[in-house]
Amino acid sequence: MARLFGAYVVVDWSAREGRKVGEPAVRLGVAKRDVRFRLTYEASEAATRAEGERALRAALADLRRRGDRALIGFDVALGFPRGTAAALKLPRGQPWAASWDFLRKNVVDKADGTNNRFAVAAKMNRLMTDEARPFWGAPGKAAQRWLSATKPATRGEGVPPEFRHTDAARGRGAKSVWQMHGAATVGGQALVGIPAAKRLLDELGDKAAVWPFTTGWRALKPDDVAAFEALICEVFPPLHSAAAEPGETAEQTRIRATCEALARLDDAGKLGAAFGPAKVVDEGVIAEVEHEEGWILGA
Repeated sequence: MARLFGAYVVVDWSAREGRKVGEPAVRLGVAKRDVRFRLTYEASEAATRAEGERALRAALADLRRRGDRALIGFDVALGFPRGTAAALKLPRGQPWAASWDFLRKNVVDKADGTNNRFAVAAKMNRLMTDEARPFWGAPGKAAQRWLSATKPATRGEGVPPEFRHTDAARGRGAKSVWQMHGAATVGGQALVGIPAAKRLLDELGDKAAVWPFTTGWRALKPDDVAAFEALICEVFPPLHSAAAEPGETAEQTRIRATCEALARLDDAGKLGAAFGPAKVVDEGVIAEVEHEEGWILGA
């Protein structure tokens, strides 16, 4: 069976600000095959997200020259819980696309790493509920009327769910995209990561797709991706494990393990099936996943 992709790229995106020695803002892993079709792996790190985006584009340009179609996995929530776009009163159409457009226009992520993610979360709260919900969590200097430092005691009425379907499927330990501050939180990461994915998608145009938003939540075959240079998806590296190479950090190992796991599935002809639900799913859930929430590949 023909492989779907020639290369597998994983991007670990951080929301942190400024430059910190030993704490990269972006980690990038690229697995590709050499002239003998053996899988090789390259890793790089960037001190800021701007540098990380440039590194990602350089890696994709190299893959394009090689003629390799790339699967690009962002370790970022690429969608929000069902009902978010409606609560924000965004233009009608595909809710995921409206949310991406909103963030692209509102998030300011400067070259030095400073960004306005807490202000954007507060604005989204104001538009959705005019209260400090559903986003929550902020350092003292960023807390304000529409964004509290701690989780509200109640969720209130008419608020989008705390978790996406894919997060709920992961079970205990999953973090909500609404939490903006604290250990291993993912809210701020989504607010700065989605605009980066949006910029990449805009640049690639009809040469790229976003799973499951533009492909459908279904198994993919070679013909389904033949027209694309890249397919963007959401990944969660902790789902994959491998023995650490000498000198690797835990984060670096998980990124490499994810690249290698995707490549193995593709080699075995099983990656295509991973783009569809693992079991029978209600049609309403499928619609919510495809149009707004997205899904973690392999979850």
